[in-house]
Amino acid sequence: MRALWFSLAVLGTTALAQAAVVVLSASVALLGDTVHNAADALTALPLGVAFTLGRRAATRRFTYGYGRAEDLAGIVIVLTIAASGAFAAWAAVGRLLDPQPVRHLPAVALAALIGFAGNEWVARYRIRVGREIGSAALVADGLHARTDGFTSLAVLVGAGGAALGWQLADPLVGLAITAAILLVLRDAAREVFRRVMDAVEPELVDRAEEALRRVEGVRDVGELRLRWIGHRLRAEVAVVVDGEATVRHAHAIAVDAEHALLHAVPRLTAALVHADPAPAPGEADPHRTLAHHAAA
Repeated sequence: MRALWFSLAVLGTTALAQAAVVVLSASVALLGDTVHNAADALTALPLGVAFTLGRRAATRRFTYGYGRAEDLAGIVIVLTIAASGAFAAWAAVGRLLDPQPVRHLPAVALAALIGFAGNEWVARYRIRVGREIGSAALVADGLHARTDGFTSLAVLVGAGGAALGWQLADPLVGLAITAAILLVLRDAAREVFRRVMDAVEPELVDRAEEALRRVEGVRDVGELRLRWIGHRLRAEVAVVVDGEATVRHAHAIAVDAEHALLHAVPRLTAALVHADPAPAPGEADPHRTLAHHAAA
């Protein structure tokens, strides 16, 4: 939450400073950068709501808690980025059709540098905190801010072209900024889509399997599932144990397996471990009662 409020304050101040220069200079390149920075600042709000909801305890209706609110916040962020890109494109195309001179070029250049500094500062903070708490949304938002910083530098190119008398430099840089926004939109949408579809990094699955196979009493690892709920992981896994083991012994192995997973998989908060008996020669499949449900 501190990272979010810090981002909102820095990027909000940056956007306000740039907006004042936009009014004076009529630069559409700077306008596109300002709108993008303002949108980036406002993404702190849905994430803040999601983090607040995620702290609530699970209920009988929301039995997994409210961590999924972070995925909904990701969708809002994607829509915000898309809206800022559409507005930047509209402003740039309008200026291409109706060219106007850019005024106060030194102020435009200074505003571009301010935009770069503010975004890079926020990017470093978001990425560091996001990695500390395991929030992919916050890390992605940090990378988004870093990309915004480079689009701010692109405004310098437009100001330089305008200073040399090339009137179309400003709207063309505005279109280039729009293209950069679309690239960020693609990456953000892909990341949010993966989270909504319960995708996880394959390396985490490999790490979990390796940890389970090292647990004493685990003969094999069956179905293993991992899913993100907010910025925390949950796991469901079936392990094969000695078919002659007592219920207490099988449960102890399952507890050891869960313990091993909690140590091996970063950000894992809970694991449901099911113990399957190792098949004996001639023994019927212990799951045969469920076979018709699996087929359906």
